[in-house]
Amino acid sequence: MPKMKTRRSVAKRYFISSSGKVRRCKCGRRHQLEHKTPKIKRTSKGLVEVFPALARKVRLMMPYV
Repeated sequence: MPKMKTRRSVAKRYFISSSGKVRRCKCGRRHQLEHKTPKIKRTSKGLVEVFPALARKVRLMMPYV
């Protein structure tokens, strides 16, 4: 049986923490930031935990990460 391949698009978007949680970056921080309020920019910082149904799918697509 051949080795499973990692979905590179998923590996670039999601991270697995040391405790095993699947995390992602929040959206809205790439461009056009001068039109966004400071509150929107402040709350879109950091990482967020992915909900469990999607986390299972993400783990299947990243078998070796």
